[in-house]
Amino acid sequence: MCLGVPGKIVEIYEANGLKMGKIDFGGVSREACLEYVPDAQIGEYAVIHVGFAISQLSEEEAQETLALLREIANVEEELGIEEAGIEDT
Repeated sequence: MCLGVPGKIVEIYEANGLKMGKIDFGGVSREACLEYVPDAQIGEYAVIHVGFAISQLSEEEAQETLALLREIANVEEELGIEEAGIEDT
């Protein structure tokens, strides 16, 4: 399963002719290509998938999505999915 995660754009720059950005994921920063979201601005949120911003979203939508992801992680932890070696098929 693939997952796109919301992150906040904290810097925009050009590298090798591509619009790139520094994305903050709650204290962890990563670089992502912003070519698919040409209107994105610093301070806005984007869904990042394998190093590419694939869509923009509001801060409210980003926070809701992040809360759901945290909830999923907590449920998996409570069920012992990671520790038991249970894999999704």
